Amino acid sequence: MWIEINRDSQLTLERQIYTQIRQKILNGMLPSGYKLPSTRKLSSELAVSRNTIIETYSQLAAEGYLKTIKGSGTVVADELHALDLIPSVNNSTTAKQNKMQRPADIIDFRTGLPALEYFPHKLWGNIYREVCNRIEPSSFGYCKTFGVQELQEAIAKYLYRTRGLSCTPRQIVITSGATQGLSLISQILKAKDNIVLIEEPTHSGLRKVITSTGCMIEGVPVDDNGICIDFMRDKKNVSFVYTTPSHQYPMGGVLPIRRRLELIRFAEQNNCYIVEDDYDGEFRYEGPPISSLYELNPQRVIYLGSFSKILAPALRLGFMILPDKLLLPCKKLKMYSDVHTDVLGQYTLAQFIQEGYFEKHIWKMKKLYGRRRKLLLNELSCHFPGQFAILGHATGLHLVVKFHDLLFTEEIDKALLEKGVRIYRPSNYYLEKNTEHDDEIMLGYSHLSDEKIIKGIGTISDFLISNKCGILF
Repeated sequence: MWIEINRDSQLTLERQIYTQIRQKILNGMLPSGYKLPSTRKLSSELAVSRNTIIETYSQLAAEGYLKTIKGSGTVVADELHALDLIPSVNNSTTAKQNKMQRPADIIDFRTGLPALEYFPHKLWGNIYREVCNRIEPSSFGYCKTFGVQELQEAIAKYLYRTRGLSCTPRQIVITSGATQGLSLISQILKAKDNIVLIEEPTHSGLRKVITSTGCMIEGVPVDDNGICIDFMRDKKNVSFVYTTPSHQYPMGGVLPIRRRLELIRFAEQNNCYIVEDDYDGEFRYEGPPISSLYELNPQRVIYLGSFSKILAPALRLGFMILPDKLLLPCKKLKMYSDVHTDVLGQYTLAQFIQEGYFEKHIWKMKKLYGRRRKLLLNELSCHFPGQFAILGHATGLHLVVKFHDLLFTEEIDKALLEKGVRIYRPSNYYLEKNTEHDDEIMLGYSHLSDEKIIKGIGTISDFLISNKCGILF
């Protein structure tokens, strides 16, 4: 049976045995009809009480993994197909890995995560309590599907004041983050035999959001200036184009006005829409935020916004601005999706924006992220002088580093992780495996302390030098 017992584990003996037997059944190591040792025999082999084995077998039988045949003992149930879903259990290995690298110990250069320790917890909590005290009792019931009017108005005024983006509050749909907004749009615009054009590379999670609704996707290459319109000209039957024009994810390009006009013209000629995801446009370190694509044609562009990168993902608050034609179908779909987004959170955010705290927070975080970005660049220059280039514009919460004489591989990624540093590569964000960008890595810095940035880059440098990976040699 190859069952290992770890008496120092926090798991009970029964749970350890149960988990390992279930694992072996799911992985096909114990096929249908396989006869398990008797409870007496297994308890003796494992030096545990027979009651422990009886309880384990009973639990597995109750869940359908095992069955008892009179006169034949306990066997694995029929019609169980092996699944390669659950990682094999090895108590000693797992304990060793956990000891070697706990999540808190890893310097994770992931992208898109704000500095959560700077979230205004106390202020947010105070406003939340004020909201609960001042709003009418009826506000604790079901609210309008598109959101609280106070928040819709606050967002509309903020966008006009800071981005010059003009829309009416009724066009603003409050969502549970940009993910829900993209999902709703994909469902509304999905049509048989139509395709969705997405930037290549793009965020794999949002790509899966689109395909999960049944939409077919095709990639469009990007360069230093964002999505390449020339590769779209012969595309037909397009539902919408998904783009991040203010700061292409992950490569960082900003879509110039000529391409913006060409993209709008493509949407008009093909009677399709453009979904503009402005996921971190507020954090631009050279000049004011980039103007939105939405301004060029409000009836062809759907604007997605989120507060996850600015405030905190846990709030699950975002919004989208819809053309008039899509308001009614979206309202019907969202009604049956979640009725409405969290009401108290909406009132709190509305007041947070109205009283000026939102813009103050953005300014504070912009200064912090700008300083961390500068520190990261300094560390790269110190460890890799003249041996890299930074791609994209000085915007957002991450940067892309292109090395002149180094190709990253999965082996290097894994080895660095064992050293306590996790990195990410743009080459993994393509629809199909792409090795052209294996000389590039993505480094998110917004959530990392100065100490972690310094230590992280130092660890990467020390590893590459000690293993003679091509750079510096």
